[in-house]
Parts: sequence; C-alpha cells; structure tokens
Amino acid sequence: MPTNFVRPALRVVSVVLGLALAACATGQQPASSDDPYAVNDPLEPVNREIFSFNTTVDRYVIKPTAQAYRDVLPQPVRDSIHNFFTNLRSPVIMFNDAIQGEGKLAGDTFGRMWLNTVLGVGGIFDVASRAGIPFHDADFGQTFGVWGVGSGPYLVLPILGPSNPRDGVGLVAGWYADPANAVASAEGSYWVAYPRAAVEGIDLRSRNIDILDRIESTSLDFYATIRSLYNQRRAAEIRHEAPPQAAPGLTGQLPDDGAVAATLPVTE
Repeated sequence: MPTNFVRPALRVVSVVLGLALAACATGQQPASSDDPYAVNDPLEPVNREIFSFNTTVDRYVIKPTAQAYRDVLPQPVRDSIHNFFTNLRSPVIMFNDAIQGEGKLAGDTFGRMWLNTVLGVGGIFDVASRAGIPFHDADFGQTFGVWGVGSGPYLVLPILGPSNPRDGVGLVAGWYADPANAVASAEGSYWVAYPRAAVEGIDLRSRNIDILDRIESTSLDFYATIRSLYNQRRAAEIRHEAPPQAAPGLTGQLPDDGAVAATLPVTE
C-alpha cells in the first residue's frame, strides 16, 4: 500500500493514542460503563482548545463552503451526491452489521446496495428507501461498542471533532476496510479518498446548518452540549435504538446522524 495512503491513518492513530495516554496520566479512570450522561472528560482543557480551533475553522471555512454548496446546487443534485456516497459505504456498513450479529440489518444493507447500484444508476437514486428498505449506518466504533469495548475518555480530534479512543481506532479500521479506498490505492489513485471525504463532510454539514445553529444559539455551554449529544447518540447507535429526544435540560430535535461531528467539522 502506498506510503502516502498510510500516513493520514497513522496520524489519526497517533493523535488518538497520544491523547488516550495523556488521559491515563492524569490519574482519572474511565467510567465503568458507557453512561451517555456521565462526564468522562479528563482532558477537558485540551479538548476545549481543540474544540475552539475546530469551531473557528468551521465558522470561516467549512460552514461558508457548505452554505454555498447548498445555495448553488439544487436539492435533487445534492440528494444524488449524498445517495452516491452513502451507497459507496454500503460494504463497510454491511460488514459491520454482520460481525455485530445483526443478520437482518446486513440483509437490508445488501438489498439496498443491490437496488441502488443496479436500479439507482450506481447509487445516485435511493430506490431502496422507496421500496421500503430505510438506510441505517454502522461502523467499527459502533461494532467495538456492541462487543463490549469501553469508549474511554472523551476526545476532540482536530478537524474530525468529537470522538474517543474506541471510535478513533474504529475510524482508522473503517478507512482500511473501505473497498473504494482499497481499489483507489491499488490503482495508484490513493488521493481520491481525500476529495471524497471532503465532499462527504461538506454534504453532511450542509444538511445540518440550521439545526446546529439553533443548538449553538440556545446552549449556555456549546462544548458541553456537543459532548452530551455525541455521547447520547453514540450510546443509542450501539443499542440499535432510536436516540433519546434530548439530554436533560435540552429540548428540540437532535441533529441527523453524524451532524454533531459535522459541527466541528468532519466526515460522516
């Protein structure tokens, strides 16, 4: 595998492991369970600095780009882009469904992938949803949680946003397991993964501009709100249940899947 393809993943690994080791050095132990309302944030001062950096990048670069993306491209075009990249991730989703023991979900993902690839013209049309097979997401961080791996301390990664050691390792695993990335790398076009990730991130951010603005405007502590929402959503995904409507003291709809991370901004 080309060195230039490996380096981004290794950088993510080094950040995750470095922050996790720093958390251990504080002497604070992770919570005994993944209670979505528990605060396990021994690196909060560092996390807040990274959060501030991420929100600044979002305010001046990512959000304006996402706004322009939403303003310039008609809704059907944006939907087709979203559908295409969602379909491209289907093999990773299906694999995670399978190793979580979720046979029905794996079958649904296979059905969606087949219908959308063949009848949906390579995935640009979401035929499967109209056929009664709704989309669901799955990733390696979720799988590790289903297997009982603890999340560890809360982390905010540069650009990538809210995470934890378990989800950070899952992110790297997903990068390597993605067949599209593997094919591009084998063909010497490993660089294709970067614009793909950028477009997915912009698309995700564009779909959540209004609700994230509303969350920020109503939050007394935006950092703490995002941390709480991220932990709640992750716990709900691991349970394969609908996420809670809101954390204590919060009202209103939660963002779409991945939108909390997109605040900072990230890929889905």
